[in-house]
Amino acid sequence: MRALYGHLRLALFVVCLSVLAIPAPAVAAVRLPTPAGWPLPGSPVVQRGFDPPALAWGSGHRGIDLRASAGEAVLAAADGSVAFVGSIGGKPVISIDHGAVRTTYEPVISTLHVGERVTLGQVIGRVGAGGHCQGCLHWGLRKGKSYLDPMLLIGSTGGQLRLVAEAQRKIAERAAEARTAAASATQVGAITASAGRPGSHGFLRPVTGPVTSAFGMRLHPLRKIWKLHDGTDFGAACGTAIRAPYAGVVTRGYYSPAYGNRLFLSHGRVDGVQVETAFNHASRYVVRPGQRVSRGQVIGEIGSTGLSTGCHLHLMVWLNGKLSNPMSWL
Repeated sequence: MRALYGHLRLALFVVCLSVLAIPAPAVAAVRLPTPAGWPLPGSPVVQRGFDPPALAWGSGHRGIDLRASAGEAVLAAADGSVAFVGSIGGKPVISIDHGAVRTTYEPVISTLHVGERVTLGQVIGRVGAGGHCQGCLHWGLRKGKSYLDPMLLIGSTGGQLRLVAEAQRKIAERAAEARTAAASATQVGAITASAGRPGSHGFLRPVTGPVTSAFGMRLHPLRKIWKLHDGTDFGAACGTAIRAPYAGVVTRGYYSPAYGNRLFLSHGRVDGVQVETAFNHASRYVVRPGQRVSRGQVIGEIGSTGLSTGCHLHLMVWLNGKLSNPMSWL
């Protein structure tokens, strides 16, 4: 009997080794539709980028948010057929099947029906109400249950998108972030070159603390990945007042797992440039969307919400809709 148990344990050990020795799943490929383009006319402004959760059930941003107005026409991003039209969680949604992938659009009110064929650029509905953000269109891209970055469709030539094995995922993420940062740096250079001399536009620093992390590439202190630091950090004690750097209107505010408590101000056209600012990681804000604020008015308090290593303000600036180095303007 002991010999039998011994043989069984040995067999089990061999099976375990065999399982452990199975190589990582083969790299899959997904064919993107071609041609493809934006779901809104022109070149819309990306308000919030793709930020998928580390775990399937975790919090994150599984698509991108594009600035849009209620009633604005929404376009099919590529040829396909309507896969779903209806309401999900109280939000009007339409989904288009492109074969290997599907695109989703919300909040969108549509009169189309499941199975109808659509073509690139065709109006598939109008921006409605009830989405997770105000004044935006949430655009998603999926392969089965996997979420992909919809920006992959912009300029798509129909090539294959490779879904890398888990062992290669981190390498692929860092390479993608490096490409994104390089593209952002090119855009920033083009905008700031014509923005005028820093300090000449009448903008105040929103807090009096020192700059603790500048705009540019850096190793993320928590995620430990090399990526673009998309704003300027000002160090200050929690509870320190945050002031509006310039007169403007509060356009939106919400909580983000990465940025914490966020607030956006639109300053309109200043010295020929459309300017928008965003304030992140605050403990709280004392103004609300739709409210007009004056230069120097207290809008909130420094905090350490979201992915943060301590009390500070992360300030972001968009010039003519392009993310820019805040210190090139302040």
